[in-house]
Amino acid sequence: MDVELIISPRSERVHQEPADAAGWTSYAVELRQVLEAVIGETGVDSLEVGDLLVAEPPPDRYLKLYNGAEVSLSQTIDLAIGMAAGRGPYCQISIPGRLRIESGWEGAVHLYTTRTVAADLEEHQFQSSVLRWCDAAPEPSMSLNPVDAVADEGFWTTVARRSDRLTLLCERWAYGAYGCLWFRVTRGNAAEVARLMRPRSLICVVGDPELRPRAELLEDDFTAFMSPLLPGELVYRAYPGGADTLSEVTGEGFSHMLADRVMSDWCAVVPDPDGVNRARWERPGAP
Repeated sequence: MDVELIISPRSERVHQEPADAAGWTSYAVELRQVLEAVIGETGVDSLEVGDLLVAEPPPDRYLKLYNGAEVSLSQTIDLAIGMAAGRGPYCQISIPGRLRIESGWEGAVHLYTTRTVAADLEEHQFQSSVLRWCDAAPEPSMSLNPVDAVADEGFWTTVARRSDRLTLLCERWAYGAYGCLWFRVTRGNAAEVARLMRPRSLICVVGDPELRPRAELLEDDFTAFMSPLLPGELVYRAYPGGADTLSEVTGEGFSHMLADRVMSDWCAVVPDPDGVNRARWERPGAP
C-alpha cells in the first residue's frame, strides 16, 4: 500500500457539520461510490476490524463488534460512512497488505491502497467531494510497552485460584469510555466469564482493590461502580480525565471508585481462536 487516498466534502458546511448539513446526503452517496470502487478492486468478500474506539454507547447492531471481527462489504461501507458522519464507532478496517480504511477529520475518509487504484479513480468526476492522494506514510510501529501475556487456560486457572477475595476484571474490547465491560470474578464464575471474552480484548485483573471514594482519585482517570458488587457483570462508569467533585460521582449512585493506574499489574490479551495473540495493546499506564 503505497498511496493514501483522501476523500472529503467539497462543501464547507459539510466539513463543519457532516451529518447535519444540507449537502451531507450527496456527499455520502459519492463517498459510498468511492468505497465500493476501491473495495471492489480487492476482489474480497470481507474486511477485518481493528483499533476500535467507542466513545459513546454503540448502536445495537455494533454491540458484538470486536477487534479482529470480519465485516461484509456493506457493513464496511456503513461503518466508514458512520465515522465520516461523526457517529462512530471508530475503527480501522483493512485487508492486511492490500487496503486500509480510516476516518479523518471533518467528514474525511482515508484509504491506504495501491497507486493503480488511486489512478483509476482520477477518471471519476465528483460534485460533492474532493479526492486527492499522496504517498502513504509507513504504518505506526508497535507500542513501546505491549502486553504480551496471553489469556490462556493457565491464566484463567490463576484468576480463579486468586479470587477468594474481592477480584475485579476489566475486559477492554475497544478504546474509549464505552469500550469496557467489568466483572466481579469468583472461583465459581471464572470459567463463565472467560467464555464471554472477545478475541483480542485486553484483560486486566485487580485483586482486593481499595474502592473507597477519595478526593485524591479525582484528578486522574478512574472507574466508578454501583453497589452491590455481586459476582458477574458490574454497573460502572468511566471517568477519563477524572471529575471535579466526589458528589458528582456519588450523586449518580456510584459508591465505589478505582484508580485506572492500578490496572497495569496483571494484564493479558485474549488470543484468536487458534491461540495466537494478534492484538496490539499497550500496558495501561505505560509512559
